[in-house]
Amino acid sequence: MSLTVAPPPPVARLRRLRAVELRTPHFAASGDFYREVWGLEQVESGRDGSWLRGTGDNHHVLSLQRAEANGLGRISFAVATPAEIDEAARRLLARGIVPVAGPGRLDQVGGGYGLRFTDPEGRLIELSADVEAVVPRDRLGTAVPVGVTHVVLNTIDIDAAVAFYCEVLGMRVSDWSAHQMAFLRINSDHHCIAFNQAEWASLNHVAYEMPSVDHFMRGLGRLKHHGIAPQWGPGRHGPGNNTFSYFTDPAGLVCEYTSDVAQVVEDRWICRTWPRTPELSDLWGTAGPPSATIRSHMAGIPDPGPLAAQHEGARA
Repeated sequence: MSLTVAPPPPVARLRRLRAVELRTPHFAASGDFYREVWGLEQVESGRDGSWLRGTGDNHHVLSLQRAEANGLGRISFAVATPAEIDEAARRLLARGIVPVAGPGRLDQVGGGYGLRFTDPEGRLIELSADVEAVVPRDRLGTAVPVGVTHVVLNTIDIDAAVAFYCEVLGMRVSDWSAHQMAFLRINSDHHCIAFNQAEWASLNHVAYEMPSVDHFMRGLGRLKHHGIAPQWGPGRHGPGNNTFSYFTDPAGLVCEYTSDVAQVVEDRWICRTWPRTPELSDLWGTAGPPSATIRSHMAGIPDPGPLAAQHEGARA
């Protein structure tokens, strides 16, 4: 009689996607874009860093860091308590994953208690609790983002990436788009992370939530007044049911306005595999296929992760 060994539990219960950090050589221009055009509000800034909030209660949802090349800095997820952070550190070590920082107080704008570690492709993941909150802004009167709602990541091995984020971080797969994309959730939102099978690991895009479809369209109108047209969109995706409109920032990194994402009821949701057809990529039929230009921006450049980039810079 053989005994089945239960897999170790995920390291923590993630509550929500808190913030994303971007590395960019176009630091000043990108800061101006996200503040003056995109609709975020600057919380704090320095010579090499800028932190911006949406209308929600997260201290910041986007941080920009000066760098020599485009890249993803870190992805931050909210955990409920410092005790859960300490337990996450123990569970990571039990899996042979050594945190690169913490657990402990975070030396960063907004503070908090947390830890950081890297995934198998070098992405820096932060789990944090007790980060300083801010008073929500009026989200109904202004067509600006509530915050970051999902990040799409290019991966060289979609099966390995999905397995790591599900087994280690406790994410659940909501849907697949053929065997090209996987959509993962941590709460009722259809996805907060999606993986796209690609030639190299890199950031595909960051999506910002608008409170409603009306706010979504008004946001597009505001960008139009700034002379900025969507590079793909507006439309509505099949997987996730969310509206979409994609733009590029001054560094060429892709940012998305979205709204109305599907809400998952656990134990009722049935994961499905969507065929990759134009009709399902855009249910409205308004966007047309993505251009070669926006596809190139979504592919980005090979990104070994911020720690690898720092090591390369130190050796140079």
